[in-house]
Amino acid sequence: MRFRKRWLAKINIAFTNRITSLFAGWLPGFGILTHVGRRSGKVYRTPVNVFRASDGFIIALTYSSQSEWVKNVLAAGGCELKTRRRKYQLSAPNVVRDPTRRQFPLPVRVVLRIVGADEYMEFSTFSPVAQVL
Repeated sequence: MRFRKRWLAKINIAFTNRITSLFAGWLPGFGILTHVGRRSGKVYRTPVNVFRASDGFIIALTYSSQSEWVKNVLAAGGCELKTRRRKYQLSAPNVVRDPTRRQFPLPVRVVLRIVGADEYMEFSTFSPVAQVL
């Protein structure tokens, strides 16, 4: 399963992410993370599935916590999120493994179970950077 996920991730990076980036900043359930490469220093924009939590946001880790963007965000201690036309500065990232996926809406839980994703990243705080983009 891990090999198949990595292969699919490479296809998504090359093609799907470019298309998703066109609408991920404003469509509910999606967002665009802006983060800095921990080795390269390059700025990356990564489309993600994102949901509000009681004290911040949670992001489904469909390709596991071993994804490069996850490692970058953890190393930096945060990132910027654009979702629903607003920007937020996210901090205190934490990876959580939860086979029940109870933090997510039921339809999302079903999809995450099908793709074998049982990890998510939580951000305990958030603050608006800009009102509306």
